[in-house]
Amino acid sequence: MWLGAAAIITDQIGRVLLVHPTYREDDRWLLPGGVVELGEHPQITCQREITEELGLPNLALSGVLAVHSLSQHHPDIRPGTPCPGEIRYVFDGGTLTPDQAKAIRLPREELSEYAFLETRDAVQRLRPVDGQIMLAAYRARLGNTATAHLADGRHILDVPALDHHDVHVRYRPLWDSPLNRGPVPERLPVQQAWAWCFVPDGRVVLVADPGPRGALPMLPGGTVEKTDGTAEDTLHREAAEEAQLTLTDPVRLGWVLDETGEVYGGVGPNARLRLAARVTDLGPATVDPATGHPFARLLATPAQAAALLGWGPPGALQARLAAETAWERWGLPTARPTAIEEVPAEGMRLS
Repeated sequence: MWLGAAAIITDQIGRVLLVHPTYREDDRWLLPGGVVELGEHPQITCQREITEELGLPNLALSGVLAVHSLSQHHPDIRPGTPCPGEIRYVFDGGTLTPDQAKAIRLPREELSEYAFLETRDAVQRLRPVDGQIMLAAYRARLGNTATAHLADGRHILDVPALDHHDVHVRYRPLWDSPLNRGPVPERLPVQQAWAWCFVPDGRVVLVADPGPRGALPMLPGGTVEKTDGTAEDTLHREAAEEAQLTLTDPVRLGWVLDETGEVYGGVGPNARLRLAARVTDLGPATVDPATGHPFARLLATPAQAAALLGWGPPGALQARLAAETAWERWGLPTARPTAIEEVPAEGMRLS
């Protein structure tokens, strides 16, 4: 069989790096990587290819995210290609700093361009089986699960929660907006209230809204309605409707400025409130009245949640602030790194 090695490399907001080869007739893109040469180990191949393809000689690989076997008769193999089958290792190439991203240099005879893409867009540029491999590997990194073992694009063993619900990182245009810690100025209407909702072990609840292009994760909360007396009322209502959460003692962490209010019909400058709250009950899943279907409910560490939300470094800082608030106010521990878990449909007992 052929032996290949590739890497998942992302930018600060979780977009995946793809490269466009000049030698492919089908015009499909690829993850950075290549074919293992005689006498090489796959990790050495991956580091060599990253150096040759991207001009990044010292990029560390931190682990194997996925191992994939492709059979010789898979429909994604071009007719007439003498492929005996392939084993591919996918390594974790980490997150590039802005300076590292600017330093990328391509061998123009081999690669015509590169791009950092949301995973929902990246899968459109890859062969279907390559898209399945990319998603499984990236979700293994996001979800802190074991190495994904795949055959012809499908998981051999149990399907992790992020794969089961086709969860993608949610890119947000306002990801780099600073969190203002003081009170919201009176001149700014509060249009949105979202919260880091903590269970007793220090993890938080995420909801994932399914759609035709995959599920997008979000913190419980939503748009402030005219019938809501306060933003905290909005949070209690939305958390119950979306995630069947009962919350107590919501704390305002700060707010983010939305200068246009475009998503609300162009209302102009407004505040998006960020809170932390403690979950006292996680009930059975029900249909969300706004969408007509139930949301997937996930338990993640605050750091994992920030990565899935696509908020970049500001999101990581906000996650730490939320965790510190949970410790200081409710004595909740810092969540240990663990695999992202799905909340059962029947709910969970909290203790």
